[in-house]
Amino acid sequence: MASRREDTSPLAQEVVDEITWYMREHKITRADLAASMGVSAGRVSQILSGDENLTLRTLGSVVTALGASLDFTLSDAEDRHT
Repeated sequence: MASRREDTSPLAQEVVDEITWYMREHKITRADLAASMGVSAGRVSQILSGDENLTLRTLGSVVTALGASLDFTLSDAEDRHT
């Protein structure tokens, strides 16, 4: 049986990792994020678990609540491994 980490798409996990890094760097707790988003702490835990398919709308809500901006760059897959 695969672990939850293995079931998560690499892109989704990368996004969640980036959000949690940002929160840690800016000393933003899950409770803080929940309050800013107007959702429960449990909902924030669901979002940050990496187990769910984040929609662009949800991602936008998280980024806005963090007072952050999101940069998105496409590059050749081979470039990531060099």
